[in-house]
Amino acid sequence: MDAVNAAEPFPSVESRLRAAPPHALAATAGTLLAELFGAREVTLLLADYGLSVLQPVTDMPHTGDRVSAHDGPAGTAFTSQKPVVEVTSDPATELIHLPLTVRGDRLGILSVRVPATAADPATLLSLGEFATALGHEVATAGRDTDLYLRARRTRRLTLAAEMQWQLLPGLGCARREYVIGAHLEPAYATGGDNFDWSTSADHLTVTVTDGMGQGIGASLLTNLAVSALRNARRAGIGLADQAALADQAVYAQYGGRAYASTLLLRFDLGTGTVSAVDAGSPRLYRVGETGIELIELEAQLPLGMFEETPYEEQTFHVEPGDRLVALSTGVHGTRSATGDPFGERALHRILGATRQSPPHETARAVVAGLIEHFGSKDLTSDAAVVCVDWTGRAVDTGRLTPEPH
Repeated sequence: MDAVNAAEPFPSVESRLRAAPPHALAATAGTLLAELFGAREVTLLLADYGLSVLQPVTDMPHTGDRVSAHDGPAGTAFTSQKPVVEVTSDPATELIHLPLTVRGDRLGILSVRVPATAADPATLLSLGEFATALGHEVATAGRDTDLYLRARRTRRLTLAAEMQWQLLPGLGCARREYVIGAHLEPAYATGGDNFDWSTSADHLTVTVTDGMGQGIGASLLTNLAVSALRNARRAGIGLADQAALADQAVYAQYGGRAYASTLLLRFDLGTGTVSAVDAGSPRLYRVGETGIELIELEAQLPLGMFEETPYEEQTFHVEPGDRLVALSTGVHGTRSATGDPFGERALHRILGATRQSPPHETARAVVAGLIEHFGSKDLTSDAAVVCVDWTGRAVDTGRLTPEPH
């Protein structure tokens, strides 16, 4: 079927993708794209855990050539989240790089070589819709096969890091009211740092958690704390009580010998009112029209430090255009060789320089700046960054705003 009519059969295309065995999505996509667009070459590339490279999905891991996730045509498509048409040495074909993104979580790139005559705007739109459909299937298939998780690795994860990545919700999320981008380092050896989020019709909850210690011990502690927070949140109770119940769970297990620092935020999507509980050491910055400010919250005890600690909520307000950046202790507390804390001048400089960058790139830039400030990629503490760009809900005009893919 030619590309002109490619948009018509998308329900059947999605059905064929869903019917493919979990490990065969790339091959099935290649077959479909050849039928629909005359594609001669199709490559599915996934971003590695450190968001530094894009690796092709192959039956045998690491058998294809990886490319940069930031430079070159594929890297540009990944960072900009826009299709990039690469003119190749073959004048009869063009290579189109399409973002593979699911509800704001950037998975990778779908690269498709098509006849040069087919690279028109309508075809680009149809290919983009195909990439979105494929992205959703890849995300679902990850439950049933290790193929896509293995393709994300440039080397073996530590056991603690394996546990943490299974706990994370992803590296991004988007709705019309907000866009979230997050980053975690050391990606292949992280232990106690975690971020989490959940959205409902009218609220967004975001947490940043830092379990004390290193390695498997820190990962087990953080798993308990995050699971307890999720359990309380899913019971429909308030933010302060979520912290209190998680505190009890951690104390019951560790008796005060280990604890987890946590920042809990709950956004009202309609009003921009944010409820917050600062249970420990993560910090929160606002980047807005008036500059960069540290949001001062009442410091309360970390989860599990003492038995039955009471917690109280505070509130503040965000305006459309505001950016919130939450940092674990391993970010704002890290010092350079000369003793300068990263959370002062260096952080402010990076947040100011990346004000117009997407949240994903801002989170990555903060960690890259932290590594430069520390002087080594071998960070002594985990570093978690969550960046939230707030849009809020516009006045209802009777027109629907489309949701992100």
